[in-house]
Amino acid sequence: MKIGLVTDSLSGLTLEQLLPAAAGMGIEMLEFGCGNWSSAPHLDLDLLLGSAPARAAFLGQLQAYGLTISALNCSGNPLHPGASGQAHRNVTTKTIRLAGLLGVERVVLMSGCPGGPGDANANWITTAWPPETAQVLRWQWEEAIIPYWRATVAAAEAEGVKKLCLELHGQQAVYNVGTLHRLRAAVVPTVGANFDPSHLFWMGADPLAAIPALAGAIHHVHAKDTKIFAGNAGVNSLIDTTPMAELAQRSWAYVTLGHGHKADWWLKFCQALRAAGYADVLSIEHEDLALTPEEGVQQSVDLLRVVLAG
Repeated sequence: MKIGLVTDSLSGLTLEQLLPAAAGMGIEMLEFGCGNWSSAPHLDLDLLLGSAPARAAFLGQLQAYGLTISALNCSGNPLHPGASGQAHRNVTTKTIRLAGLLGVERVVLMSGCPGGPGDANANWITTAWPPETAQVLRWQWEEAIIPYWRATVAAAEAEGVKKLCLELHGQQAVYNVGTLHRLRAAVVPTVGANFDPSHLFWMGADPLAAIPALAGAIHHVHAKDTKIFAGNAGVNSLIDTTPMAELAQRSWAYVTLGHGHKADWWLKFCQALRAAGYADVLSIEHEDLALTPEEGVQQSVDLLRVVLAG
């Protein structure tokens, strides 16, 4: 396996600063944010789409440091019923086109979450009761989710993009193993998982159990950890709307690798991935508010080096 990085993790650096820093840390592959929920600090989507020389120069910069692209990322909510939904769809379309032009076979995104009939905002259905939840969920899948993803898969195939990697994330229609399989059954295997264990932790799932259930459907992997604060979780559950910065009150937080689960857990994680047929990149995503980005990324790299050498 190779060690990669979501470049937004070092968003305070320019591209010219990022590349030597990443290479110096021992990172081999980069995942570039292209817009939507990313500010795209290291890549100008429209410039690269419109200029072959700009694309060649961009790839040349990476090559100079021995780096390659693992994926482009345009995570957002393309199914939002408001104006932002159209904006996110536009960035998604552009990102898929750019991936094709750059020869990148993977795009990381989220499934999106529509509203119900007449809703102005996304409506994430997480319970089977009261009865109207089933009606809303059926409408979402039949009228919004499946039609959008059938069209998006067709667009990706036309551009030569082989893998659309959906992150299993809260507030998304596809958030667990079952919902990913549901979408794959309705579309085609071009859609697979961007497997990020950090979200499964706080949703109460076991990533080590989820991996074999996704064998053959894992297209890309994020390396990000979560720490559960048992005292707060015991009182308030893992369903937590406390602001992320208020760590003392939260039930869980995203943390640097090893700060939630030790190296022996990450060894089991990598072993499970290999057994499920995945031996590709582990793309570090730093969202730990207790450490600087540089500290957190370096600690994550160091842990993965130990794990991958074991």
